[in-house]
Amino acid sequence: MSGYRKGKDMGSIGKNSDEELYSGLDEHQKLVVELVHDKKYKPMSMKEIAGLMQVPKSERSEFNEIVNGLFKLGKLSIDDKGRIVKGNQNFLVGKFMSTKREFGFVRVEGEDEDIFIPGDYTSSAFDGDLVQVELLTRKHGKKREGSIVGILERGTSFVVGTYHKKRKNGVVVPDNSKKINEIFVEAADSKGAMTGHKVVVYITEFGNNADKFSKGEVVEIIGHENDPGVDILSIVKAYGIPDEYPEKVMWEAENMPDEISDEDRDGRTDFRELVTVTIDGEDAKDLDDAITLEKNGDIYRLGVHIADVSNYVKEGSAIDKEALKRGTSCYLADRVIPMIPHRLSNGICSLNEGEDRLTLSCVMDINSKGDVIAHDICEGVINVNRRMSYTSVHKIVEEKDEEEIAKYSDLTEFFDLMYELSDILHENRRKKGSIDFDFPEGKVVLDEDGKPIDVQVYERTKANRVIEEFMLIANETVAEDYYWQELPFVYRTHETPDEEKCEELSSMVGAFGYTLKMKEDTVHPKEIQKLIENIKGKPEEGLLSMLALRSMKQARYTVSCDGHFGLAFKYYCHFTSPIRRYPDLQIHRIIKENLNGKLTPKRISHYDKILPDEVVRLSELERRADEAERETLNLKKAQYMQQFIGEKYDGIISGITSWGIYVSLPNTVEGMVRVADMTDDYYFYDEVRHEMVGEHFKKTFVPGQKVRVQVTGVSVENRTVDFIFVEPDEIDNKGDENGINP
Repeated sequence: MSGYRKGKDMGSIGKNSDEELYSGLDEHQKLVVELVHDKKYKPMSMKEIAGLMQVPKSERSEFNEIVNGLFKLGKLSIDDKGRIVKGNQNFLVGKFMSTKREFGFVRVEGEDEDIFIPGDYTSSAFDGDLVQVELLTRKHGKKREGSIVGILERGTSFVVGTYHKKRKNGVVVPDNSKKINEIFVEAADSKGAMTGHKVVVYITEFGNNADKFSKGEVVEIIGHENDPGVDILSIVKAYGIPDEYPEKVMWEAENMPDEISDEDRDGRTDFRELVTVTIDGEDAKDLDDAITLEKNGDIYRLGVHIADVSNYVKEGSAIDKEALKRGTSCYLADRVIPMIPHRLSNGICSLNEGEDRLTLSCVMDINSKGDVIAHDICEGVINVNRRMSYTSVHKIVEEKDEEEIAKYSDLTEFFDLMYELSDILHENRRKKGSIDFDFPEGKVVLDEDGKPIDVQVYERTKANRVIEEFMLIANETVAEDYYWQELPFVYRTHETPDEEKCEELSSMVGAFGYTLKMKEDTVHPKEIQKLIENIKGKPEEGLLSMLALRSMKQARYTVSCDGHFGLAFKYYCHFTSPIRRYPDLQIHRIIKENLNGKLTPKRISHYDKILPDEVVRLSELERRADEAERETLNLKKAQYMQQFIGEKYDGIISGITSWGIYVSLPNTVEGMVRVADMTDDYYFYDEVRHEMVGEHFKKTFVPGQKVRVQVTGVSVENRTVDFIFVEPDEIDNKGDENGINP
């Protein structure tokens, strides 16, 4: 970075120097802090300071990061006019997360718990903003409570919404009301948008959450809200997910080979003589894992062969930069937005049947207890004998379907052996305390125009679990290998739940007559595993399983090997999906460089420098994709339920809050009975037992309880379904008339 100047007529560091003030700061940070602490300094904006210090425009982004870092260290603060002033050690910096109600939370990096922000203390902050928060003396339950005193960086500059023409000008109503209020758009800045158009707006002036409009200009018209596919595309744009590849990326992809060369095969372990299969969903096109399996005596030799994407996607290439920008493929209701172009993901990188393909392989010798007693990680070349589906394998092994067995008669023994080893691996995991959550997943069936015609529960067979077991053992083996080599690496970390969450779960479990043993203010995964086994088949199974899941922290990528709580693994990484996950691709590069003697001190230093920031960014991109996928699913479910307003269903209470009761239907659609609509009594929320109780004790609603509800309304905009409770009535043997079966 260029050297910054202090500014004309300002003093030098020597005049103001203070060991504590400048401790741990680099030269650029010291210059900024010194400027703000100078006696002649008058509060300025970040842009004004950058201008005064003659920071080149090309380095403004880096300069902003330096200043934000000083905010986090408490060296600088921001006043109510957005100007930079001296630091306040009582202020914390974090990301604001708003709710559909008035309050919100601030998540501070490195802090174990979020800070609760009451509605009157959110200032003009919007969801995703980087804010400065002052801790208050009072608490919200056990949570710390705070007040937002400054907005350091807006979380978004672009918003997706629906345009409404208002006389000559217009207003854009955001799809996500948590992000920002309505946006005023002058006619000259509307790009010709008409009422009903879905648009992308650039915010030129931020208002506040109360009464002041924000201002903006339309930068893109996505299409009319009623056009097929526009609803999903609007979500894609709202989350900032790139849906088109730059020209240079497509040029690189077009110049990739269709077949592997003899040169590529040289020096690789040749697995082509072994029986090799892929097992995926029927619709899968990017096949990135294949299996070989043999048994000699009591020893199984399992080969997990993963597409060698890094052979084609080189570090620093246009495709690599775009893949890092995306972080992961995104699987939405009506489309897949891939991390790398289809020519690669479905072509030379995909382990297609009957074609030679390059792999990074983990071959493991596993004993009858499920322990890996030897392994080899190597570059390989394979040729898949059969591309199988979960459905076919399920029919062969579990249903003994004669037609399917005859079709794949040469592989039936192979599949039996796969099931045999999978059972051993699963039992070994179970003994260690690995937790298996098995929630029903919703699948929306769409017609050609993207209209939902059905919502179904996705059937996961044992065939799915066989492949999962093989992927888990490969991920664990690779992670342990590289941990002991003490090389830079990307691990998948799932931390132990917080004490407060453990206590809440223990209390809730106790209300149902179960015990969750805690030791040293935490819980061992084996205890949660025992709980899951004890409640299997019981009415409260869904509820307590969901509460157990919610008590846990979110898994993330880290450069330190901190273990995976849910799996009860000391070592874990993501190695098996480089076509769709960038962390997998990155560790493939490290492994290959290590195998080929190219992981020099210089390269180690390179990875040590880039990986800490990468893992944070990749964890964020993963969450972004998850949220977009969840929102598209909820959108389509809401659209589907519009036709059933007035209909009645049996459901199960899936959650209770002070403002309403969530009810889940058998097809995974979830809606809410609002407290305001429970008119037969005054109800209050019992925070200890998570129950809704009538004041006169006419009724008590508890999680897991079976109830009868009627659909009273649907908001496609908010992705919500409204229910009211009704008295149970007779259901014929065919199930409910609308096809949602109990």
